[in-house]
Amino acid sequence: MSGNGYSYKSHGTNSQGNHYCARDYGSSASNSNSYHYSNSNGSYYYSNPNGSTYYNNGAGGSTYTAPSGQSYSSGNSGSSSGSGSQK
Repeated sequence: MSGNGYSYKSHGTNSQGNHYCARDYGSSASNSNSYHYSNSNGSYYYSNPNGSTYYNNGAGGSTYTAPSGQSYSSGNSGSSSGSGSQK
């Protein structure tokens, strides 16, 4: 399955109801293996093909990290960590 300049590598939902989707944007993208996941608690995370990331904690807070590494937070950020498991 493909479209919009990418192909799907993997996607699914685990037993906790957390969804993930990994895409391959090819060698011309800064981050060719981008992905996103969304959790049953309302939080979600995007790793974008341009090298930026976006994390929303599901409680009104979010953190955007530009390709340069500069981070911008807004709202009730709580934990601004964008790390998490895709499993």
